[in-house]
Amino acid sequence: MRALSLLLSGLLVLTAAVAGVLALPTPSRAAANPVCALACDTLDPSRAQRETFPVADRTPGGRLLRLHVSDPDGMAWASIDRGAKGDAVWLDRSWDRGATWEGLLGRASVPAARTGTRTLMYNITDPVGHRRGWIRACGDAAGVTCTDWVYPTVCDGTRCDGGDPAGAPSDERPVPSTTLFGRTISLHVDQRGATAWGVIENGGPGDEIWLDRSWDEGAGWPEGSSLGRTQVPEGAGSTRTAVFATRDPRGLLYGGAVRACGREAGHQEGSCTAWARPAPSRARAAADALMASYHVNEGWWRSSWWNSAVALTAVVDFSRRTGDHEYDWAVARTFEQNRGVFPAGGRSSDPIEGHFISRAVDDAGWWAIAWLDAYDLTHERRYLDEAVTIASYLHTFWDTGTCGGGIYWNRERTYKNAVTNGLYLWITAALHQRLPGDTLWGSRASTAADWYLGSGLIDSSSLVNDGLTDACANNGQTVWSYNQGLAIGAFTQMWRSTGEARYLSTARRLADAALSSSRLTREGVLTEVCDTGTSTCDDNQKQFKGVFVRHLADLADATRSPAYRSYLRTQADSIWTADRDPLNRLGQRWAGGTPNTPGGTNVQDWRTQASALEALTAADGL
Repeated sequence: MRALSLLLSGLLVLTAAVAGVLALPTPSRAAANPVCALACDTLDPSRAQRETFPVADRTPGGRLLRLHVSDPDGMAWASIDRGAKGDAVWLDRSWDRGATWEGLLGRASVPAARTGTRTLMYNITDPVGHRRGWIRACGDAAGVTCTDWVYPTVCDGTRCDGGDPAGAPSDERPVPSTTLFGRTISLHVDQRGATAWGVIENGGPGDEIWLDRSWDEGAGWPEGSSLGRTQVPEGAGSTRTAVFATRDPRGLLYGGAVRACGREAGHQEGSCTAWARPAPSRARAAADALMASYHVNEGWWRSSWWNSAVALTAVVDFSRRTGDHEYDWAVARTFEQNRGVFPAGGRSSDPIEGHFISRAVDDAGWWAIAWLDAYDLTHERRYLDEAVTIASYLHTFWDTGTCGGGIYWNRERTYKNAVTNGLYLWITAALHQRLPGDTLWGSRASTAADWYLGSGLIDSSSLVNDGLTDACANNGQTVWSYNQGLAIGAFTQMWRSTGEARYLSTARRLADAALSSSRLTREGVLTEVCDTGTSTCDDNQKQFKGVFVRHLADLADATRSPAYRSYLRTQADSIWTADRDPLNRLGQRWAGGTPNTPGGTNVQDWRTQASALEALTAADGL
């Protein structure tokens, strides 16, 4: 050991991004902060879904040092073979393009009577933490040697870092240029290709231009600083960077933000444009921004249980209507990570008792819709079976002893309202269509439809109020868009299920009322009461409008109505022009207003993003 220490102390430390002989970092067998994505650090390599060798092996002293990568898992491990007792192998992982790294991850030594060993598996990137990583295999066999870093270049399909802007199909400037000492610094993007580059003009020799790339909307950019840094050559006044990708699907990092930065040769200070994201299409841009908030390790959008079901439905609708299957993995991930049991506070304020069921009956209903939508997308029977399980739970709350029927909102059976009964009607009608030879769910759907129509939930203006009083009368409470939308969708499903014209006529009557009433539509734009004045919508209300447009789009498909199609296009156009920031974040107020900031009246978060995505998807799919 003394001889080894003396040897290591004399080794030359080379540039961090170049594999070779390196000083041994402080010993550590695991990451200080283990990363969890599709799996957590230290997964056994025997569980890898695939094994590839994307970088060249090293052969120090005749040993075989190899980096193994499983792209479906997003993980890597290292091995050393043809070695001797005491030889060691580990991984290095860097979050700043090899400038620094976590060393000795999974360090393992070759035991006696063996000639090789391997590490455990570690995540290459950290999508939950919005960090893009590099990883390499290192070994100690009388000297420390490392392979090259894997995946130093971001690729989005065939578009990779380092391309020539001259070959970009389009050139747009999504944010204003900035100036510095008379120089103009501008950000350029190819929207459809989701790539970007920077340009400096009106300058002189030695001036510099580069890109910063961030995976957390500009909060930090250690991996993406000074990309493509280029100097203006002698005799010229301008130059540009290479092209860089803004999405890293391999690392499950979507919607990366970029900005252009520059420096005048005679000064140290620089100046940067605002951050922006390209928009390959309106719906794709919205989906990218939504998926950036998805917690890959837990398989949901953290902090809201039913809202996550609706957000997943928005993603599935995006895939079904556009044919873009980029996010299909998230459907399975959400199902597998959340169908179990969770204590109160784990996913909801209520315990989740398995199969997405809790005391909140309507919460379970939203998950049934999500899994029926997932079944339509994937044709995997497990999703249909899950929807049947949830629907069976909902049916236990059907009660003819109060108000002649209908299901209760919660397990305490305190309230019969529009949302829960709209969900139940939609689900039962949808199950009847998807279960060959079914009579059970079809009968239940017919009973629920007749009850809904006679319940009093629909007022004299054909608008759906929130629920019923204890005396089983319309309670006159707020007309929310999601209640109206669920009723439209449910009766559209009943028409699809039975062919009875009265159901389609009801859906149209409800839709026409929504489009013409100032309680839901103002100046042509869908508007909640909390979208007006100084009001703000709570976390539930933020997602209501997306539910409405989803079901109106279904009715538009059924009727081919020009009026409904025009309305859907108006929503999407208003969102895109008045309710979007340069990072493609979409706010609560589709008519626009106060900027989409947490402190503004027109707030933005993943709930508002999912809601607006439904509108963009519906319009783009017409």
